[in-house]
Amino acid sequence: MTRPLAVIHCGQLVTVAGGQLSIIADGTLLVRDGVIEAVGRDVAIGPEYEIFDAAGRVVMPGFVDAHTHPVFGGNRVDEFEMRARGAAYEEIAAAGGGIRSTVRKTRAASEDELVAAAQRRAQWFLRTGTTTIEAKSGYGLTLEDECKMLRAIKRLNEAGPLQYVPTFLGAHEIPDDFRASPDSYVDLIVNEMLPAVKGLAEFCDVFCEPKIFNVERAERILRAAREQGLGLRVHAEQLSRSGAAEMAARAGAKTADHLEQIDDAGIDALAAGHVQPVLLPASVYTLGSKRFAPARKMIEAGLPVVLATDFNPGSSPTPSMPFVLSLAATQMHMTPAEAILAATIHAAQSLNRAGRIGSLETGKQADFVVHDCEDYRELAYWTGIEPVFATFVRGERVYQR
Repeated sequence: MTRPLAVIHCGQLVTVAGGQLSIIADGTLLVRDGVIEAVGRDVAIGPEYEIFDAAGRVVMPGFVDAHTHPVFGGNRVDEFEMRARGAAYEEIAAAGGGIRSTVRKTRAASEDELVAAAQRRAQWFLRTGTTTIEAKSGYGLTLEDECKMLRAIKRLNEAGPLQYVPTFLGAHEIPDDFRASPDSYVDLIVNEMLPAVKGLAEFCDVFCEPKIFNVERAERILRAAREQGLGLRVHAEQLSRSGAAEMAARAGAKTADHLEQIDDAGIDALAAGHVQPVLLPASVYTLGSKRFAPARKMIEAGLPVVLATDFNPGSSPTPSMPFVLSLAATQMHMTPAEAILAATIHAAQSLNRAGRIGSLETGKQADFVVHDCEDYRELAYWTGIEPVFATFVRGERVYQR
């Protein structure tokens, strides 16, 4: 049996208790059987505990990355170079690149190959402090290939230590053989894909854009997904102001993601519908855009903003939440404290896991990270480094540099 663990001399023990940025100076964290046993100062430590000396470092919850696309075949480094030479994302997609390029590579890969590639990427998340990710399908776009991706995510989750929350994103793009009849593809999603993925996915997501899945098509898919018992998420207002935010509120979506083009009416709709905004500044950065989501307006509207990486091979090839925190501070004027909340407890709320992860409180799962810094604000301040000294999942050390 694994010995209980005492993490001592935490310079700042950032608990995020009660959904607030709570800091215990020179704190101690006790873990037993993968669960947090005690958090505080002057905690009694028995002889049975294994000691981990944080040596004055920051200890905080593992990041919860609530929007990723971690399972795919190949990469899109050629398109990265094309964008560097001036090609626009939409131009590349129209020529057969973009999402459809990854679809071809993912269809050609076996389930075992997808799992092996994603296991390597899982290490990237762990060594940058992320312990749970939401994981989308969406690079299959056939019943067989979407199920293949979701089975791969299930295997990754069972293997651990990174934890995965599976989302079905069959409505990611119109496949080539349905481009003349997109409504027929919606029929396929509603009538065949959604019933088949019910046991493999927790959420259903839709990329709502006028030229892909317009509001009417997206709403039909989401209604059908809700009937299957799936939670709802929406790629909304990324490339255009389409009314996707209002649609997400009408549909009862848990989140609306991206939101670079949202206006005040859209923000009001999210607030009225209790829809959490998931903001993805790394994709804005990668695509060379200057239009970041209006985070300050959302916070002022009382919305529990979430930050995520949007890790994917095309528009956001980064698993680094510290990089996202930096972008949130420098480009969206979020304070470091707001960014930490957005990447931990708010993200856990968006995945229906706030009772289990996202903060360091007695009875919660012991997912935490020791960062090699003295002040939590350094995570957003120092850019381009990996601040993690050690990562723990369920009280087990899964990475240490």
